[in-house]
Amino acid sequence: MAAHLGKGDLQETHEINVTPFIDVMLVLLIIFMVAAPLATVDLPVDLPASNAAPHEKPEKPVYVTIQSDLALAIGDMPVKRNDLVATLERQLGDKGRRIYLRADSAVPYGEMMAVLERLRAGGFLKVALVALDAGGKQPGDAK
Repeated sequence: MAAHLGKGDLQETHEINVTPFIDVMLVLLIIFMVAAPLATVDLPVDLPASNAAPHEKPEKPVYVTIQSDLALAIGDMPVKRNDLVATLERQLGDKGRRIYLRADSAVPYGEMMAVLERLRAGGFLKVALVALDAGGKQPGDAK
């Protein structure tokens, strides 16, 4: 605040200097103009269009689980690696039904591929991989 001296009394002047505000705004504008193109990562991919209808979720999905100790389970029932295909054939009867494969994050990629190959060799070709979404839920979990 500035004070004008005159006639023995002090008067305050209420002025705002907007020049520093304009300078700050221009600097921020330049920073955002430079940073905005760098923040977007775009890969040039020409994706094909699809007219397929979305799949309906099965009433009771079949989960094959690879646990962190590499043990296998169908649903909640433990199963030996050699008996995986035979047990699925007994339970499902239909090799065209989708199987959901979920694996612990500690399972090596090679082990998961070995289970996928075992399923493929057994005739189960519709295998979906299950992952957690950002909220920590699996697709198909109750909300």
